[in-house]
Amino acid sequence: MIALGLASRRWPLPGLLAEHAGDALYTCAVFCSLALLLPRSGAVALGVAAFALSAAVEFSQLLSWQWLVDLRANRLAALVLGQGFQWADLVAYAAGAAAAAATDHWLHRARSAVRS
Repeated sequence: MIALGLASRRWPLPGLLAEHAGDALYTCAVFCSLALLLPRSGAVALGVAAFALSAAVEFSQLLSWQWLVDLRANRLAALVLGQGFQWADLVAYAAGAAAAAATDHWLHRARSAVRS
């Protein structure tokens, strides 16, 4: 997910995807991280948590605390914490969370069908 997100910035996709694919993939990466930390959690719970964490990071971009501004000056921290609040990013996060949850749900159903 991280590699795809970085690639979406380096080689942008056409149209709206150019600006928002990386944001959706960011939330997919958060979803995957949470799934590794909380393996017994359901897809919907993970999706909601991934969206909430992504939205919290987005809203933190409205804060201008000096230590946070200094932290965002670091390239790696800027990739994780973002730069500049945008309402549209919340829509991309929701799409990423929904896509990750749907994919997780589908993969679990497919795995269950194979076991049967």
